[in-house]
Amino acid sequence: MTPQEPFAADATLADAGEFGLISVLTGRFTQDSHVYVGPGDDAAVLRTPKGHVVVSTDLLVEGRHFRREWAQARDIGRKAAAANLSDVNAMGGTAHSLTVGLAAPADLPVRWALDLADGIAEEAALVGATIVGGDLTTADEVVIAITVMGTCEVSPVLRSGAQPGDVLALAGRQGWAAAGLAVLGRGFRSPRVLVEAYQRPQPPYTAGLAAARAGATAMIDVSDGLVADAGHVAAGSGVAVDIERAAFELAEPMRAVGSALGVDPMQFVLGGGDDHAILATFPAGTDLPEGFTRIGTVAAGEGVTVDGAAYDGPAGWAHF
Repeated sequence: MTPQEPFAADATLADAGEFGLISVLTGRFTQDSHVYVGPGDDAAVLRTPKGHVVVSTDLLVEGRHFRREWAQARDIGRKAAAANLSDVNAMGGTAHSLTVGLAAPADLPVRWALDLADGIAEEAALVGATIVGGDLTTADEVVIAITVMGTCEVSPVLRSGAQPGDVLALAGRQGWAAAGLAVLGRGFRSPRVLVEAYQRPQPPYTAGLAAARAGATAMIDVSDGLVADAGHVAAGSGVAVDIERAAFELAEPMRAVGSALGVDPMQFVLGGGDDHAILATFPAGTDLPEGFTRIGTVAAGEGVTVDGAAYDGPAGWAHF
């Protein structure tokens, strides 16, 4: 272990953790002057002779991010595209192009691959984006890699701009996909509305640009979990974030699943991802854009609290 190599020689990815590894990897890549926003946010922003390009890449791995027995190929395609399109949304940008890489077993039905492609195209069309290229190869399980490109008509909103005194606000559904995943994990298919929320998220695609225009100081796509992703804003901005439980009205299906599973349904809201809601901070007194609801505050300090106290429940998805 050296200052340049912070991990022991026999360290594994599990030892490093997702964000520990990312922090070291990004330090190995030099950034030229054309890089306006480099690694570490929802998307990179690159300078071009005529403006900026916003770029992000996501991977979905069978058995890790989706299971074919839990969703149709078209829904998996919609879900894969949504994860990428939401990253551009979280920068205050608009996506226009996607490239798609697909690795799959040789015995995968062609119909499944075509339905997957149709789902990706349908989701992209919601924001006016198209698929412009990609790659195919064989693998033991299905792996979907999508790169999305877009533009920002206003300055991109980063995770690092929140200020003490700001308000914390959320646009989009939160906790529905997590509740649906919990249902599927127990072998059930109802409440159907929650299962469908997991299978086919509904990101608030107009929220990012609206927040940027309204003066949002920081923004992030809630893909891993509300507490976890609020933590990225807190760490990037050097502030403390407090989430208020009373700001959330739990839908009846979520309460029903919580009761059936013997868990507090707020854990779906606080620790759930995959709905791709947009979390943003705004200066106090800002008229929040349509679709945003105030859910907390920003103060001097560090870390994330819930109702002013440390939160010891599930905070979000851990990749390693």
